[in-house]
Amino acid sequence: MNKDTICFTGPRCQKLPWGFNENDNRCLKMKEITKKEIEKSISLGYKVFISSMAIGFDMICAEIVLNLKEIYPKIKLFCAIACKGQEKVWNKNLQERYKNILKKADKVTYLYNYYTKDCMLNRNMFMVNNSSKVIAFYHGLGGGTKFTIDYAKKLGIDVVIIKP
Repeated sequence: MNKDTICFTGPRCQKLPWGFNENDNRCLKMKEITKKEIEKSISLGYKVFISSMAIGFDMICAEIVLNLKEIYPKIKLFCAIACKGQEKVWNKNLQERYKNILKKADKVTYLYNYYTKDCMLNRNMFMVNNSSKVIAFYHGLGGGTKFTIDYAKKLGIDVVIIKP
């Protein structure tokens, strides 16, 4: 476990209350709360931030970290991606956004060369296993975000939950 590392977990766009509309006031509020939480974490000594690069909360967090690097140049963005080609089913705009983030990331790791049944779950465990804190956007329902939060708590890792 890395004492200065945080990972992010949250739903994909399809499960967010505002869907793909990031201009929705609820999304803008979530971004501001998340940015403040990241800055608070930086002030506490966290330097490395891990994003799965899934569309939705995870990509938003990666972009927030990249923007904060202009103010805090010592922080790092680590992209822990479940499998190569995960973006191929997304629309062109999301693919471009994804590629732009990867170009600016400090490190990119692909856990699998292709999609497998367990690659997303294993990616989430990998992120938690390499972090000492989790920042989650969680609406109270089951799924990968709930699994990741529960797994982190089981390991005694601090979890900050941002609610919609």
